[in-house]
Amino acid sequence: MSRSIFVSSPLSRRRFLGVAGGAVLGTAALAACGSSGTPAAASSASALSQSDIDGAMSKPTTLTFWTWVSDISEEVALFEKKYPAIKVNVVNAGQGSAQYTKLRTALQAGSGAPDVCQIEYQYIPTFTITDSLLDLRPYGASALRGKFVDWTWGQVSGPNGEVFAIPQDTGPMGMLYRADIFEAHGISVPTTWDEFATAAHKLHAADPSVYLTNISANEPAGWHGLLWQANAKPYVMTDSSTITVNVDDAASQKVASYWGELAQAGVISTDPDFTDSWYTGFNQGKYATWLTAAWGPLFLSGSAQATSGKWRAAPLPQWDSSSQVSGNWGGSTTAVIKSTPNAIAAAQFAQFLNSDPDCASLFASKQFLFPSTKALLADAGFTGQAPAFYGGQQVNEVFAKISDTVNPTFQWPPFLDQVATDWTNTVGKALADKTDAVAALGQWQSQITSYAQNQGFTVHTS
Repeated sequence: MSRSIFVSSPLSRRRFLGVAGGAVLGTAALAACGSSGTPAAASSASALSQSDIDGAMSKPTTLTFWTWVSDISEEVALFEKKYPAIKVNVVNAGQGSAQYTKLRTALQAGSGAPDVCQIEYQYIPTFTITDSLLDLRPYGASALRGKFVDWTWGQVSGPNGEVFAIPQDTGPMGMLYRADIFEAHGISVPTTWDEFATAAHKLHAADPSVYLTNISANEPAGWHGLLWQANAKPYVMTDSSTITVNVDDAASQKVASYWGELAQAGVISTDPDFTDSWYTGFNQGKYATWLTAAWGPLFLSGSAQATSGKWRAAPLPQWDSSSQVSGNWGGSTTAVIKSTPNAIAAAQFAQFLNSDPDCASLFASKQFLFPSTKALLADAGFTGQAPAFYGGQQVNEVFAKISDTVNPTFQWPPFLDQVATDWTNTVGKALADKTDAVAALGQWQSQITSYAQNQGFTVHTS
């Protein structure tokens, strides 16, 4: 399972640029740093020759790889078998924010950074804005594009076609629901948000101890997934120093109004997630649905065993009944740190780790990561699994189809930690307090704008 965790650990753009010597960001030409006599970082305009790559891969090299994926030794062994001259030192430097803090510290110090690093999709801009990730196009990455679900490639690409990472796993969002509760109360699986709201009122009126769903007031990651589905455009980077921030656009207001009204009516709960009481709520039937990502089914089956056999999966309800659209919550990539002295070997490792069919299969079957490759999402051995917890439903197939509907246009800001903190203090608080969530969007907008301007960004609204 790989879920997104947004926490507060803001990075000062001015401070980092000072350390970086004022380097041009985002679309800067890649600097050559050399690797055993071969070019380490090539111009994005010129691909390395196969002889350059073969030469680098035949020379004894040790790569340091930071990842929080547990027991990844088998995947690494596959790479080392193909390239016996290359050894990979796997380091768990912490999960999510803990690792990012260490990475920022190492980058600022100019030493101690890994060659290759696991980075979640939403944090890629945080490191491209500081010119810290290697453009992988010269190393053959562009040829891999067709192997991956289309929207994931957009998440790892830069404004000028740069490829800053290789997709590893994903979290397309769907809905897990209690089939027994739905049946007991005569509720059909809602296919639109209007139907969902009607069902929320009906269910809670019939049984005040049960809520159709829980929207966690401490979960900005899930909220961003819902914004994503609604085609919101909260952040758009124009260049390395200019960003449009519009977290209260019409789509965002639609989402906030919808959930704010349900929270004020008391027909949904706003309990903090991943807490003891939240787990208890699932086991005791407090929540009839969970709007979650593709990692959710496995997580729930391990956390709510008392409800085994009662759950099913479906796509998210839709704003427009004529089309199927989803957002994403979670998932990771493998990126190469630009300061590596072993760029060729590091780039080949990042590509192999995530595109090799055997590696991808291991990630899905051993670490239970939801795939990013088209081949595995179409593999009957993966999609045909029928877990008893979901009454024998082929849940992977449901989420594989959802993956094809994820909106490809969503972008992330380069200061996500601060955005998440500000959301919790504004929109999240409004949901918990049952106050005006739409008004809270304006507060969120104001706080993000002030922070971004204080870090030296030019901020626009559309």
